[in-house]
Amino acid sequence: MHPVDVAALLLRLVLGGTMLAHGWNHAFGGGKIPGTTRWFASIGMRPAWVHAYVATLTEVGSGVLLLLGLLTPLAAAGVLGTMLVALVTAHLKNGFFIFRPGQGYEYVLFICVVAVAIAGTGAGWLSLDHALGYPVSGWYSYAVAAGAGGIGAALTLLTSWRPAPPAPAPAASEQGSEQGSEQGSESAASA
Repeated sequence: MHPVDVAALLLRLVLGGTMLAHGWNHAFGGGKIPGTTRWFASIGMRPAWVHAYVATLTEVGSGVLLLLGLLTPLAAAGVLGTMLVALVTAHLKNGFFIFRPGQGYEYVLFICVVAVAIAGTGAGWLSLDHALGYPVSGWYSYAVAAGAGGIGAALTLLTSWRPAPPAPAPAASEQGSEQGSEQGSESAASA
């Protein structure tokens, strides 16, 4: 067995297991599908219940396919599409680091890149793709994963993402009166 086969297996197991757990949690953990629906609504996805089910099924399905090493470029596309939507709707505005308030985008970015990398390397020797004579890898697989995942994410965002508009900044006269009242209360507190 070639070292690339071992690397492909390790990456598939970690990414597939992560996506399966993520989708499983959407369906059966915490708030289950109703909680997942509320979360999608809170980030502006409409209709939220459709996206809760689609994301859950995509994550579970892609996770299982990656664990099996079956239809790997399509499984990678599912991961990429789901994570690109998460990147844009929930994480990008929070900066890079995941420990920032609201969680930054380092985690989802990493998952996106690993998904495309797995598509390009192929599932490896220890996979159903290989056993069935479908060991697709290389530029074609990169194109399938990046194209299908990217187009799916773009269509989802264009048709379904309606983020709340940013809160308007207070008018200059309101800012001055707020600052004056803050200064007055600070002076009274220090007296």
